[in-house]
Amino acid sequence: MTHTQRWPEQGWALLQLFLVASLSQAEDTVCLQRGDPGSPQLSEDGDIMLGGIFSFHSSWIERHDTFIHKPLPLQCTSLNFRGFQYTQAMLFAIEEINNSTDILPGVSLGYKIYDSCGSIAQGVKVALALANGNEAKFSASQKPCSKPAQVQAIMGETSSSPCMAIATVIGPFHIPLISHFATCACLSDKTKYPSFLRTIPSDYYQSRALAQLVKHFGWSWVGAIRTNDDYGNNGMATFTEAAQQLGICLEFSIPFFRTNSPGKIQKVIDTIKFSTSKVIVTFLSHMDMDVLIHELSRHNMTGYQWVGTEGWIFDSQIAEMDRRHILDGAIGLSIPKVHVRGMREFILDVKKLLSTQNELSVEFWETLFHCRFRHVESSDGNQRECTGDESLTGVQNSFTDLSLMPIFNNVYKGVYAVAHALHRILSCDETCDKTVHLDPNKILQHIWQVKFKTKDGNEVYFNEKGDPAAKYEIINWQPKGNGAVDFVTVGLYDASLPSDRQLTLHNKSLIWANNSLQVPVSVCSAKCLPGTHKVLQKGNPICCYDCIRCSEGEISNITDSITCVRCDPEFWPNERRDVCVKKEAEFLSYAEIMGALLTTASLCGTCLTAGVAFVFYRYRKTPIVRANNSELSFLLLFSLTLCFLCSLTFIGAPSQWSCMLRHTAFGITFVLCISCVLGKTIVVLMAFRATLPGSNVMKWFGPAQQRLSVLGFTLVQVVICVLWLATSPPFPFRNLNEFKDKIILECALGSALGFWAVIGYVGLLAILCFVLAFLARKLPDNFNEAKFITFSMLIFCAVWITFIPAYVSSPGKFSVAVEIFAILSSSFGLLICIFIPKCHIILLKPERNTKKNMIGRAAKSP
Repeated sequence: MTHTQRWPEQGWALLQLFLVASLSQAEDTVCLQRGDPGSPQLSEDGDIMLGGIFSFHSSWIERHDTFIHKPLPLQCTSLNFRGFQYTQAMLFAIEEINNSTDILPGVSLGYKIYDSCGSIAQGVKVALALANGNEAKFSASQKPCSKPAQVQAIMGETSSSPCMAIATVIGPFHIPLISHFATCACLSDKTKYPSFLRTIPSDYYQSRALAQLVKHFGWSWVGAIRTNDDYGNNGMATFTEAAQQLGICLEFSIPFFRTNSPGKIQKVIDTIKFSTSKVIVTFLSHMDMDVLIHELSRHNMTGYQWVGTEGWIFDSQIAEMDRRHILDGAIGLSIPKVHVRGMREFILDVKKLLSTQNELSVEFWETLFHCRFRHVESSDGNQRECTGDESLTGVQNSFTDLSLMPIFNNVYKGVYAVAHALHRILSCDETCDKTVHLDPNKILQHIWQVKFKTKDGNEVYFNEKGDPAAKYEIINWQPKGNGAVDFVTVGLYDASLPSDRQLTLHNKSLIWANNSLQVPVSVCSAKCLPGTHKVLQKGNPICCYDCIRCSEGEISNITDSITCVRCDPEFWPNERRDVCVKKEAEFLSYAEIMGALLTTASLCGTCLTAGVAFVFYRYRKTPIVRANNSELSFLLLFSLTLCFLCSLTFIGAPSQWSCMLRHTAFGITFVLCISCVLGKTIVVLMAFRATLPGSNVMKWFGPAQQRLSVLGFTLVQVVICVLWLATSPPFPFRNLNEFKDKIILECALGSALGFWAVIGYVGLLAILCFVLAFLARKLPDNFNEAKFITFSMLIFCAVWITFIPAYVSSPGKFSVAVEIFAILSSSFGLLICIFIPKCHIILLKPERNTKKNMIGRAAKSP
């Protein structure tokens, strides 16, 4: 684009700027008001003016502006008696201050009170009117378009959203805005709302109090409904955060507003109807609760446990609308009850409201007494004419219901906070200095610093966020016989106390939904008992879970345990898996049947061996005893006795000495036993060789050599055992791995090499003995001892060959039993095979016990 092409655009811009400057100079001495704020609904002059913004109406007629004509003023509907009650509380405080000589003596307070209709836009509009005045045009030649604020402070609004809008507009001018019922925690942010204060606690505390209340009754699965404005959305957000920290889950959280379409309202009803939670937490204003309770009653939705905020829980007007007793048993938080002397009578004195003779006062009077003034046209011809002298006697409606006295007291305290700040600024003693220039910013600073007690002893002060101390009463709706509801205080919540003492419940009976005396149950999943743990269900909130039994070796000893804890190695879970019990120590004891049987077998073997020894000793001079090397026979019987007895060392709880003794004693005694058998076998072979012509082999294996061979073979085993005990001896060991629920008391080998050296040496001698006996099995004599030795060693080797796999595979104490069985079996095999045939001949066949019979077979040989 060229320079000449840009000229038209620049030219028009300069022309417009010139016209604006010319018009500004022409009107530099006149300020024009934009819009039409209208006159205040109630006003009275005074030395110092206070503003008030209350909702005398709760709704308005929606208009769709076409932007062709100037929009008409907002048309308010649905007269709200609560707004008049708040106004009366403000006027009561002003009148009391004006009549007092203790505070602001000689100074009168005036007021200007506007109706906001519950509309945010209207609230901002009237707030600007209070700040700037409502003159349509005024001269400002000395200070163009500037003038002091019309009011020094504003009381109101009732709801949080209008307060946020108003505080945002007047905040930069530092005009104090003191609300009696706006509880949104967001208003505590002084960077956004620097001039906002309130005489009701912030929802920051109420939300946490509600979460603690829900947790106290064990409700972990709840629904939530909130007013779709700043009060409901912020309050519910804080509650949700606190609830999550306490393990509470929200099945649903839905917005609601009284002007919603029927379709949206039906969706809310359907959500509640098809939910599984039986407890519903509400962050609703009383106006929204009015609409919701009507819809709930229309659908007859009883049986839900309602948890409410101070917005409606103590409002008897809501209770009157609850014709189907939907909210019976409701529980929630309320501002503590108070009694302000004289306020009740002042509020119910309505003559002063009518004296203003404006449109609002007429509407109020006609609605209050259900009549019509003559000059007002009425579509209902049956209504009586108003006289202006009607009395409240017998009238029962929301205006005569003073159950919200704590909220009225909040208005009262707000006015007094401003008065005390003014008292200090004006240096009031007997009189006040009226010459002091009043600046809203200065008033705001002094309000922040006030700390006083009302005439009824209520302390008033503001913290750094402009909030009062957070204290609530816990209210329970308890139906009375006549269909009315009794609001019973059942507990307290004090946020100034430590967290574990903030919530206290009195020892009073509570009524729950459907007039039940049992606390309702509202959980997604039943509690997991001890012995189980929670496993979250995929895709569901943390309150929905399955209860899974703890794995082997693990327990959980608390309800709703997240994990199971593994028991210490020496402990094992009980059957319910909720306690770790000490594992049973298992060992082969004398008291049990198997131990007793093995002990009996050991003692029987010992006695049998002793009996055989006695027979041999008794018949020691007989040929059969003498022919079988009596010295080795007695030594063999002695070693067999030790073999039987050493099995007893394997029974009983292992100790340091028993562990070292059992394997070494077993190894040495069995080597001694087999050495004797080996000696007898060699003697038999040598004896056969000695019978051959020219053989003198017996001189090489006489009695001395036999003794030395036995001693030599045994000493080798002794040396092996000594080395084993010296290097790495067996020791008692608590085996925790063999069985999961038992401790096996056993003897660890220490050195496996030492153990297998002992066993291997015994096996080596046994095999050698078996081979020699097998070679001598068919020697030509009448009593071939080699045959019996062969058979005994066959049994011995078979027993110990089968012992090894049986020992390795046997669990716990059974491995010890297998080892004892092998010792006893091999000992009995040697005893029976070698000695019982001889005892049979000695005792039962004495005629065969002759020298002739012993050598008869050899003599017959060729």
